[in-house]
Amino acid sequence: MSKIKLATWNVNGIRAIMKKEFESSFNELNSDVLCLQETKATADEVKEALVSLDSGFEIYANESKARKGYSGTAVISRIPVIGIQEDMGMAEHDQEGRVLAAEFGDFFLVNVYTPNSGQGLKRLDYRQEWDRDFLQYLKALEASKPVIVAGDLNVAHSEIDLARPKQNYNKSSGYTQQEIDGLTNIIKNGFIDVFRHLYPDQEGAYTYWNYMFNARSRNVGWRIDYFLASENILPKIDDVVIRPEFMGSDHCPVELWIEAP
Repeated sequence: MSKIKLATWNVNGIRAIMKKEFESSFNELNSDVLCLQETKATADEVKEALVSLDSGFEIYANESKARKGYSGTAVISRIPVIGIQEDMGMAEHDQEGRVLAAEFGDFFLVNVYTPNSGQGLKRLDYRQEWDRDFLQYLKALEASKPVIVAGDLNVAHSEIDLARPKQNYNKSSGYTQQEIDGLTNIIKNGFIDVFRHLYPDQEGAYTYWNYMFNARSRNVGWRIDYFLASENILPKIDDVVIRPEFMGSDHCPVELWIEAP
């Protein structure tokens, strides 16, 4: 049976990563659909940066309206897309280009770059609003067909998902109880963390490493990049793999294989 390969990658700047052999990495990943986060560019700039890619792909991008060169998401697909939806349709959340949903025959693929709670947890209250409203948005989509969420959720869900849980718990953005509870609520409402569903006990599986302190070479990392999936599409998912060998960003790609229609 043929499979579709999806991938997600926070590239920490599309123009920056293009200077770090992204085209070679893109070809090696060989995804049918690649979701990018933190493009830090306008939609036109994303397409211009990716102009050298194989012409067999369609490129869709969502940009930050509130602050140029910030946030942003993109979807690169060689599979025909039925429709593209930018943002959640909620003005308070639609200013930073953080959501880009692609509709395919069997599912919606929601590319998301979840807001970080920020230094000193200054955006933690807003982050909690986002998590509640993002779940509402996902459930509305799911009323039509199953949903797969791909992206940087900016939270490590449990102790196994970061190298130093005790040092970071309720002190660092991405590992407060409020952020953990936000993701728990999404999972409890039927959007399953596919990697942890398949590999419940795998330790040291991280997708993000701080650029400082040689964190990556020492694998002092966090798993904050995810695929979530509606429960009724889980049987069609074959595997999820984290690819830490891919460089160029402080995050690495994550891949998912799903049965083709």
